[in-house]
Amino acid sequence: MSYAVKEIFLTLQGEGVHAGRRAVFLRFTGCNLWTGREEDRATAICQFCDTDFVGMDGENGGRYLAQDLAAKVESLWGEGKSARYVVLTGGEPMLQVDDALVDALHAHGFTIAIESNGTIATHPRIDWVCISPKAGSDVVQRRGDELKLVWPQQGSEPDLMEQWDFANFLIQPMDCGAESENRANVVGATDFVMRHPKWRLSLQNHKILGLP
Repeated sequence: MSYAVKEIFLTLQGEGVHAGRRAVFLRFTGCNLWTGREEDRATAICQFCDTDFVGMDGENGGRYLAQDLAAKVESLWGEGKSARYVVLTGGEPMLQVDDALVDALHAHGFTIAIESNGTIATHPRIDWVCISPKAGSDVVQRRGDELKLVWPQQGSEPDLMEQWDFANFLIQPMDCGAESENRANVVGATDFVMRHPKWRLSLQNHKILGLP
C-alpha cells in the first residue's frame, strides 16, 4: 500500500519522556476523532488539536511506498547509524501504520515511537508507545510506555487511567493560544501533579524553542 504523509522533518522531540531527543517526525494525514476542518471542530470528539494533518502539502509530504518512506526518513536523519529515532504521529498514525512500514523502518536501523490517541490498537513491534487519550473516545490501547493526558479535558478520568498499564504517566497543559488561559492550564496541571505524584508534568518544549 501507499501512505498519505502530511510532512516529514528532523527536529527535537518536544514533549514527554524523550523531550530533547533528536528525532525524525513522520506525520500522517487523517484522524478518526476530527476531520481537521475548522467547521467540524465544534462537533468533533477532539476539539483542541493544534496540528495541521490535512492533505499532503507539508515539508516532504506526499504518497510513499514503505521502502521509499523509510529511505526518506533515513535521508533526513543524515550521517550516522547510532540512536536513529523516528516518531510516527498525525492525526492518527494507526490508520495507516502496518507491517511493511514497521519492517522497513527497523531495517533502516530506526527505533520507532508512535504518538496515538489509543482508539486503535498499536502495532505490536513499535518500540515506544505514547498514548494521548481524548475524553469521549473509546481507548482500547491501555498499555504502553507513556500515557500523556492533555489538561484540562472535561470528562477525562485520570484516576481510572492510573489503573492502565503504562510505565510513565504525564499531564500536559493544553495550549489554547491565549496567554492567560495557557498560564492557568500550566498552574492547574502543576497543582494536579503535586496532588497526584504518580503523574509528571510535560511541557511543549518545541514551542518554547521555536522548533516545528
